[in-house]
Amino acid sequence: MRRTIRWTLILGVTGLLFSGCATKTTNIDINNDKGDAVMGLDYRDFQGAAQDMIESLLASGAVNKPNGERYVLVVSRIINDTMQHIDTDQLVKKIRVGLLRSGKVVVTTAVGVNGAEDTMAMKTRKELRVDDEFNQKTVAGKGSMIAPDLSLSGKILQRNIRVDKSTQRVEYYFQMSLTDIKTGLAFWEDERVIGKRGSNKSVAW
Repeated sequence: MRRTIRWTLILGVTGLLFSGCATKTTNIDINNDKGDAVMGLDYRDFQGAAQDMIESLLASGAVNKPNGERYVLVVSRIINDTMQHIDTDQLVKKIRVGLLRSGKVVVTTAVGVNGAEDTMAMKTRKELRVDDEFNQKTVAGKGSMIAPDLSLSGKILQRNIRVDKSTQRVEYYFQMSLTDIKTGLAFWEDERVIGKRGSNKSVAW
């Protein structure tokens, strides 16, 4: 009984010590984050890269359709060639949202490198057309899907450079290309470079 009480006291004191040393959790103002930079990529880097790419693409005129209509865009492969396990959708989604808001393009989710992003578009067609419980006049007919005009692809690269015994530099390259699917020609390309310098003890993954 005494041993149980003693261990309970020890665990309680240990818990108090660790809780007293813990960093306090606070909310971040993502629109005005003054926090220290990190050697790896964070949301600020993705926001900056995406915004630069959107502005570059819109300024190039590559998505200005002659008749004033909107191009149909499909997202191709975005390669992660960094040491980090990042989801490239962090970059792509922000670019897609910006382009959609511009009114210059619409994005198809019915096709993609690894199949449809939204499988429901095809699933409802195949399943509901043979289901008598559904009014067939309300089921999407054959030949109603719109094929994409443009394909957006890209790559994120990382290069680590040793500056001296205590300092390293990490460079991140955001590369994007917009290809006309009909001709296979790139209508637009751009690159955004983010460089960071810090301690060799810091990890960039």
